[in-house]
Amino acid sequence: MFGMGPWEILVILLIALLLFGAKRIPEIAQGLGKGITEFKKAVRDVQGEIENAADVPPPPPPNQANTEATQTQTQTEKQS
Repeated sequence: MFGMGPWEILVILLIALLLFGAKRIPEIAQGLGKGITEFKKAVRDVQGEIENAADVPPPPPPNQANTEATQTQTQTEKQS
């Protein structure tokens, strides 16, 4: 795990126990777990939005006849 052996992990846990105390470690672990869960949920939501955006077909290009009619209508409105 992360290139660390069991002795290194044990030393880190002992240091955490000394720094935070036995009562705070479960609270810290719970908060860390909730944070990781929320982060994973956010990543899944973003991935879902990206996949949904990729599935939506692009709008069709404007028809040449529609474009000319719109331009003619706009010119007529300007003259009025």
